[in-house]
Amino acid sequence: MKIGILLTGHALPSLIDSIGDYDAIFAQMLDGHGFDYARFDVVDGQFPTGPEACDGWLITGSKHGAYEDHDWIPPLEQLIREIHTSGRPLVGVCFGHQIIAQALGGRVEKFQGGWSVGRTEYQIDGAPMALNAWHQDQVVTPPEGAEIIGRSAFCENAAMVIGDNILTIQPHPEFTPHVLGTVIDERGKGLVPDDLLNNATANLDTPTDSARFAQRIAAHLKKGA
Repeated sequence: MKIGILLTGHALPSLIDSIGDYDAIFAQMLDGHGFDYARFDVVDGQFPTGPEACDGWLITGSKHGAYEDHDWIPPLEQLIREIHTSGRPLVGVCFGHQIIAQALGGRVEKFQGGWSVGRTEYQIDGAPMALNAWHQDQVVTPPEGAEIIGRSAFCENAAMVIGDNILTIQPHPEFTPHVLGTVIDERGKGLVPDDLLNNATANLDTPTDSARFAQRIAAHLKKGA
């Protein structure tokens, strides 16, 4: 089964050197499920021919905002709508969660309450789940027909399912302690308040439920098999 990974940004150079770009990070998270992957750097204008190019799709995180004026965002939104119509499974993570919501009629904003960073407790499908977060933007209005399956005290619309083929999540199940620690060290200073960075750093080695949500993602993608 071929999964198309739509890169809406690139990992930090030090991460690319050590473990690879976002496609490699997601492939590591989904290791053992038998997927093959095709990478499309949509952030650089590289798009697939259409939904039929892969059996399932995954949209990564990004440093960009879904509401920003970039040439690649309108065609990405169109591709999202086409994938949705096709019935092929689609997963969105962080920016991916946001751009899917926006493409289908929801609204994304820079959250006035600030940042969510590091290990965060969510309620997902009615059960507690801890995942690593790194975001300020939020889905403030879900698209029509979306079912909100995950939330935290800070993020009301943290995970969604839309129809039978779309699953989205605001935090980062793919962020290992190494990935998150590198982002904190190399991107956080001056961008995120120091107290949030310090707390996230102190909790880097506290276990999360990333592996459990990765299983959820894999099961969703396998609907396209």
